[in-house]
Amino acid sequence: MKGKMFFAAGAVFAFVCFVHGGSVVKVTGGEGKYKLIRNGEEYFIKGAGGGGSKELLAGMGGNSFRTWGAGEAESELNTAQRYGLTVALGFWLGHQPHGFDYTDQAALDRQTRSVLEVVRAFKGHPALLMWALGNEMEVGNSHETEMWKYINELARKVKELDPDHPVMTVIAEIPDAKVKNIHTYCPDVDIVGINTYGGAGSIPERWRKAGGTKPYVVTEFGPPGTWEGRRNSFGCPMEKTSTEKADWYADVYKKTVEGDRGGMCLGSYAFTWGWKVEATPTWYGLLLPDGSILGAARALQEAWGVTKPDNRSPRIGGIKVSTDRPSAGEVIHASVVGEDPDGDSLKWKWDLVQEATFYGVTGTGAPVPISFENAITEGQGSSSVKVVLPGGGKYRLYAYCFDGRGDAAYSNVPLEGSGPEPDVPAQRADMPCEVYTRDGKSPRWIASGYMGNVNALKMDLNWKGDDSADGVCIRVGYNAADGWAGVQWQHPANDWGEKPGGFDLSQARTLVFRARGEKGGEKITFFCGGEPDGRISPTRDTSRSEIKDIVLRPEWTRYRIPLDGRDLTRIKTGFGFSFGGSGVPFTFYLDDISYTAD
Repeated sequence: MKGKMFFAAGAVFAFVCFVHGGSVVKVTGGEGKYKLIRNGEEYFIKGAGGGGSKELLAGMGGNSFRTWGAGEAESELNTAQRYGLTVALGFWLGHQPHGFDYTDQAALDRQTRSVLEVVRAFKGHPALLMWALGNEMEVGNSHETEMWKYINELARKVKELDPDHPVMTVIAEIPDAKVKNIHTYCPDVDIVGINTYGGAGSIPERWRKAGGTKPYVVTEFGPPGTWEGRRNSFGCPMEKTSTEKADWYADVYKKTVEGDRGGMCLGSYAFTWGWKVEATPTWYGLLLPDGSILGAARALQEAWGVTKPDNRSPRIGGIKVSTDRPSAGEVIHASVVGEDPDGDSLKWKWDLVQEATFYGVTGTGAPVPISFENAITEGQGSSSVKVVLPGGGKYRLYAYCFDGRGDAAYSNVPLEGSGPEPDVPAQRADMPCEVYTRDGKSPRWIASGYMGNVNALKMDLNWKGDDSADGVCIRVGYNAADGWAGVQWQHPANDWGEKPGGFDLSQARTLVFRARGEKGGEKITFFCGGEPDGRISPTRDTSRSEIKDIVLRPEWTRYRIPLDGRDLTRIKTGFGFSFGGSGVPFTFYLDDISYTAD
């Protein structure tokens, strides 16, 4: 569910043939009792997914990790081999909401070639555990039957090339109809990967009740998502403390993973090994950005069989505040209780950050939110502080504690201020500053600003085809003959100029990108910055630059938007395009979008 695009799909590979030492992995058993056998021995998956240290993962008792795409297959497999881990190597298959059509045979053929290319290259790697076809492709798919038939055909072709490793496909949760479809249309799929959050503790019971007979791996699990938990009176999701999450992971593992071991469950991959900003900077992370280990990671370590870890994480309670909706200038009294199970003295750090404007899935993660250091007016370094909000709007107050031995805990609470929002300087960005990279990442801006006839516009941010042999690219399709449409990359997401945000790009001289039309002749306007509308606001883009009505060629072409002489102190719209209907549907592609000092 949450692990979309941590690893991009497809790439140029060094074709190494691993003739000697390749692993042989089989699923054995039946009638509700299965085992995974690797090189003749039972192998129960004790894993995690995400970009955190694999050395740490192995050191804490983990034995495997999964990827969502194959773009870094060789590096990931070699890293796993170095630390004695295995890899469930994933393929990012197309999603209909992103513009992929499972009734388009040409698109399916391109996707199949890309997958089989990787299988040929790495089927003999000793760290390979299994192949994982896609991640939640069924979500929003109106051609689900065609999709499942294709998945089964692809699984069969993978197994013809590599009979020594099982094939898994990964789905979002397990409603009855979905479970039935997999068993009906996918006899060649060996294992079902299940992404689950709030419902993770009841998977064994619900899988059987829905008619599941295939073995499963819990491919993502973590705390309940923002869509599953409660929100406060002003609409902010209430996040569990790191201690509550630790208890959640431990409970889920006991009930679902260990509880169904020897039955239908072949193991699990916790989400996320590392950290990412999604809803908040901490919602899903098992580690902090500085590498500090959180209680949830320690809970997994114990579940993985390390009963005497070298250290244990602090435990922390919820933050108590005198008010969560102060009047302008009102002092908030905030306190929290924490303790260390090893008796270590705790060091405290408080932080007030801007609340997210978008709580949905953000793939590789949203930008780090703005921090207001001066908001903590008294008590920094202790467990009790005084806070004055910098202005109106929504914020989140964090309390972190560190044990001095590499572990940490945190708690947070949303706050809402009254009055005008503060004039916050944009974050300064060094050059080059990327908007979209060849591995499918958008590290700062989010492609959230859809405009015009959005029902006719389909955009896939991770398109892998002949168009992007060295990585992924953006595919934009418009299936109407008239009207107009466009997309803006925004910071913060879904904001049209009312919220603080954006980046100071004063060092930039040019915005460069690559584009091509599917046929050639497609006419597109490209731009950065916001469209002036007569309003004077300190939170709007400080300028706009564009190149109008560019007629695309069928081959990749590099374009430049000159920025000399522009006020770039706040660019909230990092990139955008717009176009009018041309009488027929059309498609074009984008890649390598970045600001440079050249």
